[in-house]
Amino acid sequence: MSGLHVAIIMDGNGRWAEAQGLQRAAGHREGARAVRRVVEAAPGLGIGTVTLYAFSSDNWRRPSEEVSWLMRLFRTHLRSERRSLTANGVRLNVVGRRDRLPQELRSEIEATERATQNGEQLWLRVAVDYSARDAIVRAAQLAGPDIDRARFERLLTLVDHSAPVEPVDLLIRSGGERRLSDFLLWECAYAELHFTPRLWPDFNAEDLEAAIRDFHQRDRRFGGLTSDRQAGAA
Repeated sequence: MSGLHVAIIMDGNGRWAEAQGLQRAAGHREGARAVRRVVEAAPGLGIGTVTLYAFSSDNWRRPSEEVSWLMRLFRTHLRSERRSLTANGVRLNVVGRRDRLPQELRSEIEATERATQNGEQLWLRVAVDYSARDAIVRAAQLAGPDIDRARFERLLTLVDHSAPVEPVDLLIRSGGERRLSDFLLWECAYAELHFTPRLWPDFNAEDLEAAIRDFHQRDRRFGGLTSDRQAGAA
């Protein structure tokens, strides 16, 4: 999929709900609406791939009632958004472990991936039960003595149910925190980082556009020198 690869850590749903005097579930519902805004805006901003951090492997530590509610919410949205995703050319892929997810959710994931597999406008990757460190460890366990970067990346793809993807260009984190939280550590080796205090339920197309503008102002050298700097040094 051509275009930028933007990864997003969607942080702040619970804090948003508490600030409104609502239960945390209300924040997650509003967060789902923010996802739709981002998906609709992304192709027009030159974005080809969006990877969303929906549920980390560490999130299993949350209260069981909240975890169960999140799993039901995800299943419901997969079912309700499937026709819209297909109609708008969005290909969906869920990244992460699946063996610990409820069977009903796994079935919805597989059905939505099949229904959207021909989408060409946007590749939407949603990370569920995902840990970058665990993925790296599982890939390393499969690796032989002659491993190199290209083969290791193929193994990462295998363990996380993901088709090959280009490295992340821009990682956005909402909610004011400034850390990666075990998200796409390999793929973000040279990603530009954009942190915003905006809580995820309030994140909108204008916020996404501002992050893309910021990205295009960065001097991306990948460990080398830009052509302008090389000319100046000469």
